Amino acid sequence: MKILLVAPPSKSSVKKVLEVTSPPLGLAYIASMLEKSGEGVKIIDSLAENYTFDDIRKEIDIWGADVVGVTSTTPTFYDALKVAKIAKECNATTVLGGPHVTFTAKETLSNYPYVDFVVRGEGEFTMLELVESLKKREEPKSVLGLSYRSKSGVIKENPPRPPIMDLDALPIPAYHLLPMSKYTFQGLRFATMVTSRGCPFQCVFCSSSKICGKKWRGRSAKKVVDEMEFLIDKYKVNCIEFLDDTFTFDIKRVIKICEEIISRGIDVNWMCSSRVNLFNRELAFKISSAGCQCVYFGVESGSQRILNLMRKGITLGQAVKAINLAKEAGINTVASFILGMPDESIDEANSTIEFATRLNPDYAQFTICTPYPGTDLYSYAVKNNWLLTRNWSKYDALTPVMKTKIGASMLRKLLAKAYFKFYARLAYIFNKIKRKEFIILRKGFKVIWNYLKALTGRQ
Repeated sequence: MKILLVAPPSKSSVKKVLEVTSPPLGLAYIASMLEKSGEGVKIIDSLAENYTFDDIRKEIDIWGADVVGVTSTTPTFYDALKVAKIAKECNATTVLGGPHVTFTAKETLSNYPYVDFVVRGEGEFTMLELVESLKKREEPKSVLGLSYRSKSGVIKENPPRPPIMDLDALPIPAYHLLPMSKYTFQGLRFATMVTSRGCPFQCVFCSSSKICGKKWRGRSAKKVVDEMEFLIDKYKVNCIEFLDDTFTFDIKRVIKICEEIISRGIDVNWMCSSRVNLFNRELAFKISSAGCQCVYFGVESGSQRILNLMRKGITLGQAVKAINLAKEAGINTVASFILGMPDESIDEANSTIEFATRLNPDYAQFTICTPYPGTDLYSYAVKNNWLLTRNWSKYDALTPVMKTKIGASMLRKLLAKAYFKFYARLAYIFNKIKRKEFIILRKGFKVIWNYLKALTGRQ
């Protein structure tokens, strides 16, 4: 069969501000499984290739796609629907996947007749088995993790698919189907990798553990570094970002990965994420020696009470220690912060802004607390009638969509204040000038300018 996998055209604040996009690895993993079974596969990364919906229609028509699979997050859901509608008009079978429809499968199939199937959770084997059933013209009754509309119009939800336990058994993503030359960051050839799945933690704002399971599963050090070498040799990549929710969950595995990188003499910059309570001195200096340039920490709040409400399972002291250890080891840090938990006060939000400046990571990311489907926060919001809208395009983590103690108008002002106060500090500016990080300064001021425009209603 001819299968077209699409990351839909959509607005991206990351692309707008940082001028960078990431490869759609979920689609690339599915593509590699389908190719391995002998199917014809193409991937369209609309963001990287600046594709319009008309471009996608032409691709479907010219190639004669039998099946069109589309991925989406919550804010890009309507864009995914547009692609599905175009595909249906071209007589293709339509499949939606990704975080949003994993938790809204029945609603999606009920409201949008041009969506034929929804793949929930990890998609590799579900998509493969669905294609097999389509080739046999059989109803996919036994395909785990699949929701669909039967011939009689009844919406059926098959049982969930258990998490894939042996990640080493998966083929590497189909990078050859992606426009790899178009993924760049600050002049470097850029690629992303996933080395583990699953999350045992229970943050109320995150659905990761419900998508990929609560059990953490990691690939072996050898497999991880083999893929790094492949990207370097084949695509001349010199910057890799590990997209794992918690790359440092198994510290011993990370140290093995670092030793493998060092023993092979691999020279590449890489980035990863860590919880502040899963980061120690040995780890900091080991990853630095193996080429790690930056670590992303989910700090989230400067109020211990709010951290406890978020069920983060960390302390402010751990955040301070982790950032300082990374700096000591010569590693750049990114810290994320969330403003506007339902019971958060203005004083507590301001304490987060103050804490961010005192913590002084190299970069800070501030977002508005957003109740995404699948999260415990979303369940609380529905139960307590907190949702201000179900217009999913507004669930961009920059727009208030939930009733809070602070209020929507003040929350917008606090978000703008957070970015301005962090990036417009004289000490921060002088430090970047001293380190000749002029690109970062320009990006920082672009962030501030965009938020000030949003605050005043200017576009």
